[in-house]
Amino acid sequence: MPAPSAVQSSPSKRSTFEIKSAQLPLVALLVKTNDFQTLAEELNAAFGPQGETPDFFEKDGLVLDFSSLDVDVPTQGLEPLLRVLKTCNLIPVAYRCNHPAWAEAAEKLGLFKAEPEVQRSKAATVIPEPKQTLVQEVIREVPGPATMVIDKPLRSGQKVYAKGCDLVVLAMVNQGAEVVADGNIHVYAALRGKAMAGARGNAKARIFALSLEPELVSIAGVYRTSENPFPKEVHGKTAQVRLSDDGQEKLLIEALKA
Repeated sequence: MPAPSAVQSSPSKRSTFEIKSAQLPLVALLVKTNDFQTLAEELNAAFGPQGETPDFFEKDGLVLDFSSLDVDVPTQGLEPLLRVLKTCNLIPVAYRCNHPAWAEAAEKLGLFKAEPEVQRSKAATVIPEPKQTLVQEVIREVPGPATMVIDKPLRSGQKVYAKGCDLVVLAMVNQGAEVVADGNIHVYAALRGKAMAGARGNAKARIFALSLEPELVSIAGVYRTSENPFPKEVHGKTAQVRLSDDGQEKLLIEALKA
């Protein structure tokens, strides 16, 4: 019987690659309208090269979520949408939808199917106390993310981004300046420029200011501009900005009292 040496690899031969599973942070875009032209215009106005915050994203991977769309929307609008997203420094890599036509169109454009996000209820995180067991309480301090502190006024045209942490500003944020953070934003002075907290999708992030007079405030992409005047009870007052916790993604602006 012939020796099978021709099909056997040498034990000493090293592989040139290794495949492993990976979990990568991705930004998700939940498409809520069937009007792709208006969607493209709003994306460009917010994040395009001539938009309000053209460098908000840094070639971030993106999941396109079409779960809320009418299934009768023509798939021809998908390719132009991808081009607009790329001009906003977003890289579409995956999609979410249940309609076969949309799935086929997305996969032809090189997108892969992303699994639905797992929604964990609060009850699922509760650990029952052990019975008939005496446990001594141990308190362990766990270090949180770093905090960026800015102690000088920010002038028009200046932008500060606290990546992966909170941002604390101890001086005025003037009109035309931008403060962005993946966590919370605290401004211990007048906030007159733009403030965007939860930049990577943290819906629990908040904005705090001693004097709220902003051009724009945003939490996890939900924003409001000064074109829609702020109520008198919060404008120029000590206030916070947060998202509602009822699942409606409403921006709440509330006065803070000592």
